[in-house]
Amino acid sequence: MTITLEKGTVATPAESTSSIVVTGVGMVTAQGLRTDECWSSLLNGDCGITMNITFDDSGTTIPCAGVAPVPDCDSIDRCYLLGSRAMREALEMSGVDLDSVDRDRVGLVVGSSLGAMPTLEATHRRAIESDILAAGAAASSQLHCVADQLATEFDLRGPRIVTSNACAAGAVAIGYAAELLWSDDVDLVVCGGVDPLAQISANGFTCLGALDEQPCSPMAGSSGLTLGEGAGFMVLEKADVAAAREQEVMAQIAGYGTSCDGYHQTAPDPGGKGAYNSMDAALRSAQLKPGDVSYVNLHGTGTPTNDAVEPKAIRSLFKNIDLPPVSSVKGAIGHTLGAAGAIEAVCSIKAVHDGVLPPTINNRDQASRTGLDIVAKHARPANPEAVISNSFAFGGNNASIVITKPGRNSVHVEPVPVREVGISGIAALAGAAGNSEELLSALATGSPVWRTNEKSWEGEDLQSGKVDVEALSRGLNPSKVRRMDPLGIISCATVNDLHDSYGKLSRKESEGTGIIFATGYGPVTAVTQFNDGIIRQGPDGANALLFPNTVVNAAAGHLAMLNRYRGYTATLACGGTSSIMALQLAARVIGRGAADRIMVVVADEFPSIAVQTVTKLPGYRHRVDGPGAVLSEGAVCVLVEAVDTAEARGASAIATLRGFGARGESVGIGRSAPDGRAWAKAMTAALDQAHLDSSKAATVVSAAGGHRRVDRAERAARQLAGLSSTPTIYPKSVVGETFGSAAGIGLFAALRGSSPAPGDVIVVNAFSHGGGYASMVVQAR
Repeated sequence: MTITLEKGTVATPAESTSSIVVTGVGMVTAQGLRTDECWSSLLNGDCGITMNITFDDSGTTIPCAGVAPVPDCDSIDRCYLLGSRAMREALEMSGVDLDSVDRDRVGLVVGSSLGAMPTLEATHRRAIESDILAAGAAASSQLHCVADQLATEFDLRGPRIVTSNACAAGAVAIGYAAELLWSDDVDLVVCGGVDPLAQISANGFTCLGALDEQPCSPMAGSSGLTLGEGAGFMVLEKADVAAAREQEVMAQIAGYGTSCDGYHQTAPDPGGKGAYNSMDAALRSAQLKPGDVSYVNLHGTGTPTNDAVEPKAIRSLFKNIDLPPVSSVKGAIGHTLGAAGAIEAVCSIKAVHDGVLPPTINNRDQASRTGLDIVAKHARPANPEAVISNSFAFGGNNASIVITKPGRNSVHVEPVPVREVGISGIAALAGAAGNSEELLSALATGSPVWRTNEKSWEGEDLQSGKVDVEALSRGLNPSKVRRMDPLGIISCATVNDLHDSYGKLSRKESEGTGIIFATGYGPVTAVTQFNDGIIRQGPDGANALLFPNTVVNAAAGHLAMLNRYRGYTATLACGGTSSIMALQLAARVIGRGAADRIMVVVADEFPSIAVQTVTKLPGYRHRVDGPGAVLSEGAVCVLVEAVDTAEARGASAIATLRGFGARGESVGIGRSAPDGRAWAKAMTAALDQAHLDSSKAATVVSAAGGHRRVDRAERAARQLAGLSSTPTIYPKSVVGETFGSAAGIGLFAALRGSSPAPGDVIVVNAFSHGGGYASMVVQAR
């Protein structure tokens, strides 16, 4: 239920019964296949880490690893196997009958750093060693496919999101899930995290010198981390819904917070300021104080740096009051990367529900060098009423979740007015158009930004829109550029372009600004170059300078360091719906007052191997004179800001964000249905949220780009949604298919290229291969 305020703002009545509760959890780790098995082993002090494990068929070994007891399957990636097991258990425990609920309002948010990396690595190896490029396998192992696979398996048709803040991904997924429930976008969310063991992480952390020769020893030996794999999932719903079906509640998700260090790509801020900020933001969102906290589940990796910085942040948070007990479960299961935040949140939920604190094991007969009470060796009976679960990551990304006993605290006890959220600036580039002015010129003249850039392996000319990365890099700080990959350079150049058009924020304003980065394909160049070295030279080919850029949120880290962003942060990898899902998250966070200003940057870069892959897929142009969509590199930067905040600094919004809608269909990875029904529901949901009907729309920004099946589905969807006669623009006829940034570039075309009148309502559409659809409603000012 929502109510409309002045100027299109929205307030969400949030009463005590609307608290977000956990009704089911699922967990797979090195200690077992189900939550109770893993939890019992953890409380018993058993170590699931095994020495000298070879975890794939390449012969690559690492000193030790936490390997989940899930057998491999030739027909499905290990990531999907792990995620499916944990998700099924969570749904079973929750008692939710999916056949009796509105599946269109069941969301899925998955955190993952690697996704189906084992399949991608094998595909890459085969391409190098045998000159066979399995385009279908490569396309089915992109990060957004994790959500597509799981949503199809369980027939979930609501919003689907993949978060990828490296080792904080699982925690950020829980935060996004909370936003969906707080804003009444869904009735139920399944959220969590999953990551498999993979060569890229094994070789990457090896070349950084970060792995321990023994099972890791958090907060004691602190001589390195141990890699693990696994999945953790939970079912979140509103308390009154759970009560109506008399379902037991395990715990509440009372709040969360994130922050940027803006300090270094792999090392945390040595003073712990970013970690402090994420914990402080989480407590403020939960309306709690540090003194209310009974226990902290540490990020606790066992590396010397983390084990020095995290205690500093904790001492800063609690100041002069008694410190609560803390512990890390990584000594028992290893560091599960993108799954860690979700798995450790499940452990925190169990701690609250069962009244016991999990121990920190593998202490090597050493006392905690931090002076913290680390619950060493043995589980401890307790009555934790409020818990903080921490997750920190490469790029200086921090996330903290607050978990409480049922009824302990209710978020937003009184109805909270939601601030009007606007767009204070927008810039974009694509293909040969290296900045906003060049792109506006191309859109005005209808001149495509793609060219014949290379030949296929079979000798045919291929067209694609290639960005001149070298030219863009000349506008950036040379000392910073040396450490950037092409995706980082494109992203940072787009922010500079926005500054040229709208002015640069002051230092104080920048430090209060958040960064949400999103992408369709991720850092393809960094990943392929790093893997190429391993494939050709073995572990000696692992490049320590490349590895930090292989995580999807690396670009966010570069943006934060270059522009001094220290606020809210998240990274999304939602395929072609990435722009809309990123803007939705920014609008939700700013609207409820958790941030004043967030820079949303969405980008994709496509080196030769990506072009070769995509042009082999059905629906894409694989010869110059042929039909199909044309792949293009591109980026968009949108400054999303509370309208009152913008006005206070002398700026003005050019548009307001009015409504969002996202729906899915259970068609499987890489597929889509031509009937447009799910897409139409996304359009209708966005209009409904804006309290508008289709007749009020002045412009539709189409996602059509020459892919016949997709274009046919959108035409059908617009007909069903009552938008078939609305004036429509087709940016992809000039820009090409830029995937993640496509909807954002379309918004740029509508706001800066079409000169809308004040009050004009713009509907922007997006799709993602695999059955994900999103729409947003924006109103020009």
